[in-house]
Amino acid sequence: MVDHNRLGANEIAEERDIKSQGYDAILLIAHSKRPLKIASVFSPAVSNALQYDPGLKTEVGVIPLSDHPAGRLVYAPICNIDPDYDDVRVIKDAVIKGLKRALLLEAKRILLVVEDFPEFENGLLVGVLAALEVVYTPIQVRERNPSRSVKLERLGVLSHNTDKDVVTIAKILERGRYVARDIAGGDPERMAPIKIQEYVEGLFSKTSIKITVVSDREVLAKEYPLFEAVDRCASVVERHRGRIVFLEYTPPKEATKTLMLVGKGVTYDTGGADVKVSGAMVGMSRDKCGAAAVAGFMHIVDQIKPPQTKVIAALCLVRNSIGSNCYVPDELIMSRSKVAVRMTNTDAEGRVAMADALCKMKEMAVTAVNPHLFTVATLTGHCVLSVGYGYSIAMDNGPARKHGNANKLQEEGAKIGDPYEISTIRKEDFAYHKGRSEEEDATQGNNQPSTRTLRGHQGPAAFLIMASGLDKHGSGSTTPLKYTHLDISGSSCGNYPAPETGAPILSLVHTYLF
Repeated sequence: MVDHNRLGANEIAEERDIKSQGYDAILLIAHSKRPLKIASVFSPAVSNALQYDPGLKTEVGVIPLSDHPAGRLVYAPICNIDPDYDDVRVIKDAVIKGLKRALLLEAKRILLVVEDFPEFENGLLVGVLAALEVVYTPIQVRERNPSRSVKLERLGVLSHNTDKDVVTIAKILERGRYVARDIAGGDPERMAPIKIQEYVEGLFSKTSIKITVVSDREVLAKEYPLFEAVDRCASVVERHRGRIVFLEYTPPKEATKTLMLVGKGVTYDTGGADVKVSGAMVGMSRDKCGAAAVAGFMHIVDQIKPPQTKVIAALCLVRNSIGSNCYVPDELIMSRSKVAVRMTNTDAEGRVAMADALCKMKEMAVTAVNPHLFTVATLTGHCVLSVGYGYSIAMDNGPARKHGNANKLQEEGAKIGDPYEISTIRKEDFAYHKGRSEEEDATQGNNQPSTRTLRGHQGPAAFLIMASGLDKHGSGSTTPLKYTHLDISGSSCGNYPAPETGAPILSLVHTYLF
């Protein structure tokens, strides 16, 4: 469970004096071609070290300090910043490299000093978040060996920004990412659907978040038939049975907007009847990163308590198992929205698991105040193939596009180091998923993986719109509803063995809550 006071360090403190006592190392992030300003006291030591070892212009190094209580300076340089193509992640990368070097020194009390970078308004905040990312310890490591839960006794942050309480903001954001990493990183048994339910219930008990769990098989079959199809095989094993967990925050004042998020929480994806082969099943416990991110986002909502924003979330927690009871291609299933869906590939289960919950959200959105619906999912390998690791893809429907939503996400995400690429849902995507016979209204997809399918990440967004009935709420309808699909396959899972990132929590908070 989350320890709100530690987050990888026993203490996280703001410092105003660069010569504060009690630290055994200084971590300095600076442009190696610019004079030091905030850390000018270290200028002689850094200049001498650069003359002795010019490699310090580009590589992390350790510099002795004879006139500072810490005794040593870990210098993490940024050599060049391309104004056209670089972003604030250059600071993140420098902090990660520098802090890992400091930990090799067995430093336990580190003061982080980030020089001012005028190019990046959130440079210090991104730096602190990067440090907290490094000291995170996976949940199963913490549970197996509690002594490894904390990597630092003290993380100090030299604060030179009087306008923002950077440390407080960073801790709030990191608590949400901490939750996301715990859920996403737990193995298929530690974070099976019922275990995630228990984790979430423990997290939100006695808070402002209302929890409703749908787990009854008859209710799932009646109200969430597409989800129930994916869950059918796993349901024969008690500990693997799926559930949909709804989380709801009601603001203290009259709401002016409503955020409605559906997260894909496939705790393990075997591919089902279309079983994954040739080692492709490895890493599929990370297919729950969407639900993990939504849970983490809700934890931040609970801390911030936005005064006029209502937030509703659905975590679609299910295991896509293979066996005699699994759903198979050729099945016709009537969705909650009364759309007859033809199954074509059981390894495209994520869109199926979310569609009915999205329909439920759509039903609530019709009477909600200024609603915006989202699906957040590690949905396609095509996403990674298209934009690479480190980037989410945002896809707006017509009403959301008219409000410039994806562009806003991209702009705000860049400021906080949680970047996006934008894709457009086109008429071809709807045509591709249209029923091919009079028996079905929509087809799930094809029998090829997304990486071998044209428009392999845009098509699933169109399917979700069709299967949920959101196609009846476009710009030309009497009740248009904004909807954005976020494919986070490239940004959230990490490229194993790299850890899960918690994306796109930072961008969602920065865009819609701050």
